Amino acid sequence: MDWFRQTWAVTHLVQLNDALLDLDDPALLGVTSYGHFTSMQVRGCRVRGLELHLERLDRSSRELFGHGVAADRILTYLRTALARSASGDVSIRVTAFSRDRALIDGTPVEPDLLITVTDPIEPTAQPPRLLAVEHERAAPHLKHTGTFSLTHEIRRARLAGYDDALFHDRAGHVSEASIWNICFATQDRIVWPAAAALPGITMLTLQAGLDALTVARETVDIPLTAIAGYDAAYLTNSIDPALPVASITNSSGTTRYRPDPRSAELLRRAYEAVPDQAI
Repeated sequence: MDWFRQTWAVTHLVQLNDALLDLDDPALLGVTSYGHFTSMQVRGCRVRGLELHLERLDRSSRELFGHGVAADRILTYLRTALARSASGDVSIRVTAFSRDRALIDGTPVEPDLLITVTDPIEPTAQPPRLLAVEHERAAPHLKHTGTFSLTHEIRRARLAGYDDALFHDRAGHVSEASIWNICFATQDRIVWPAAAALPGITMLTLQAGLDALTVARETVDIPLTAIAGYDAAYLTNSIDPALPVASITNSSGTTRYRPDPRSAELLRRAYEAVPDQAI
């Protein structure tokens, strides 16, 4: 698995609102550190969970800037970016930030939207080996731009010989992974951690699909001491809807998971049960 392949994809189009951006503008580096974003995989000009992405951008903007972002505005910018890219198969990141210094005083400001278009990213090929570390993100309910700690923990896991980091809180309960949510499977049931974590778009899509299929799911505290009791674990994000986990290592040892075709098929069906939407 190559997390850096996912994260540092080569950018071929950057758009600020509806205008092509001058990449030599250093002023943006300072103002984009306070903001939030959403990332989506576009195939055939369609996105699974598009409405959830739009809702996330609006809701998070209201919290961080005191001003929402209308869905029509976002869609207009996305359509412009797709037309400029001359492709319906791309990866898109939408970052909301503000160049207005008034936001520091608490004044509501309408955020700018930075649209970054890259080549489509293919799903991860190999099940990752995760190193469990204690880490609690600031404002975990937001997909904010403060990603230093995530990259730092990934680097530490890599240096220790693993593929990525799995986070647990100070009580020892599993929460999420670096750029993924995580779920566990047991006896035709999908279990999600109750510890504070980002409500990921793919996670929400899978949950809606499971409900549509009337498959049992629940959200409970999952102590690290309990992970060996599950048949399988899966990482979920827009690139990997249900990536099987090979192993999880913590101070007590390593839990290894064998392939579990039954739960893998269940999650595949749940994901496909939610139709994609045209931009």
